[in-house]
Amino acid sequence: MSDFSARLALLRKERRITQSAMAKELALSRQTVSNWEKGEIEPSVGVLTRIAAFFGVSTDYLLGYETYTTHYEGKYQQEGLYWGRKINRLAHEVLRLMPPERPLRLLDVGCGEGQAAVFFARNGYHVTAFDIAASGPEKGRRLAQAAGVQVDFFQADLLRHELAGAYDIIYSTDVLEYVPPRNRERVMRQFREHTAVGGLNVFDTFVEKSFIETAPDWEVGKEFYWQSGELFSHYREDWKLELCEESVFDCDSAGIPHEHCMDMMIARRMV
Repeated sequence: MSDFSARLALLRKERRITQSAMAKELALSRQTVSNWEKGEIEPSVGVLTRIAAFFGVSTDYLLGYETYTTHYEGKYQQEGLYWGRKINRLAHEVLRLMPPERPLRLLDVGCGEGQAAVFFARNGYHVTAFDIAASGPEKGRRLAQAAGVQVDFFQADLLRHELAGAYDIIYSTDVLEYVPPRNRERVMRQFREHTAVGGLNVFDTFVEKSFIETAPDWEVGKEFYWQSGELFSHYREDWKLELCEESVFDCDSAGIPHEHCMDMMIARRMV
């Protein structure tokens, strides 16, 4: 399957429209859309431009040429903390399940502006943190300096960054939805392989539900829903699920009230 066919299928499914509905909007046949998604044919330049406009992405993105950029880059450059100072419940669960009674290495994946990373450092963990938006770690360094703690912040893309060494805790919230389905096994395997025995993987991700509308600030083509239970399925024989939950909750991001469904998980490596 080509980059174009894979991205087209994901965009259509994220928009929650059928091949027939998409074909009607573009004044094409359903079979044409089906053939595109199978990789049997590709559209002309003119039609490709219409597809890009329909989904609100660039033609370079559709063809696989465009490197991912995030709209959070600009948001993190603004004054104040975009996400506020509230710390995710999962961070407090880490303190409960694995307090730093000895030196513990913690990796914060997709750290945003660094609030959780600084929280962990203030509680005694040895913290490394990265985010794809360079302005996030930059703001995190200022937070750490103000708090009088040390955090190794750097900029990196989760889909391209290769982990080194072993961590006692790998932590990531509101990030895994940016991992396309075709990349998930590789990304999750890397997390598992770089976790020390006895260590924790601490994650959450948004789950698709037919009765919940897509969030107004959802980045179509860049964010991808997980299926219910999919996150937990990556942890089997040698792992113990310390926490395994699914919940529906209200949200007002983008200033528009809406709902989300989220899976939350803490898994401990036993062997």
